[in-house]
Amino acid sequence: MGKAAALRFGREGANVVVAGRRRNELDQVVEAIAADGGTALAVPTDVADAGQVKALVDGTIAIFGALDMAWNNAGILGAFQPIQHMTLDDFDTVMATNSRGVFACLKYEIAAMRSKGTPGAIVNTSSWTAHGTMPGLAAYAASKAGLDAMVRTVALEVGPEQIRVNNVSPGIIATPMASGVLASEKLAKPFIQQTPLQRIGQSEEVADAVVWLLSDEARFVTGQSLLVDGGFTLGGLRPWFNQFVVEHS
Repeated sequence: MGKAAALRFGREGANVVVAGRRRNELDQVVEAIAADGGTALAVPTDVADAGQVKALVDGTIAIFGALDMAWNNAGILGAFQPIQHMTLDDFDTVMATNSRGVFACLKYEIAAMRSKGTPGAIVNTSSWTAHGTMPGLAAYAASKAGLDAMVRTVALEVGPEQIRVNNVSPGIIATPMASGVLASEKLAKPFIQQTPLQRIGQSEEVADAVVWLLSDEARFVTGQSLLVDGGFTLGGLRPWFNQFVVEHS
């Protein structure tokens, strides 16, 4: 999803900074943006380390002079199993990236925007699991639900300075994180059947929502968590979720 958004921003003329833990993948995105005539920079970063997050933001300012928009998209699934089988370390690992990592990103991004005194926009990646989760995702769902509360508070704090903060909440999307389920037609079929649009989402569809939220077209939108799930969560929890976890956790 991050790659799809980065490529689109590059095509539209933005100076793009891509960050993540895997240098090779970052370099590939930068090369793709450059090949399309854009400008991009790769900064290897683990958002679980607040020092690295600060260095990422400071480096962006040093090279490009300002930070106008940001998508805090880093996240991990962590242990997928019932809570009695999870360890406290499992919980801490997920929260360090999905919640604390976003907190650190917001903290330093907002400071950078305030220092220039110009409008800005930020999007965080929440999840459909903040609205309708399934067994086995206690830590992951908690980390994402926390972002929904966080974004409302932060939006109130920074709105007067014309900084907007929103979440995008993807549903079942064809990404590496979901590959274990989507690789099997048998496992993927129930998710498709329970989605009103009758298909799995694509990374570009989430990226399009993020680009919109960061653009001036969404200039009066802040403090929101936008579901991009094809309607998957509309029906609430389904009984087959329990059997799914029993068979595959």
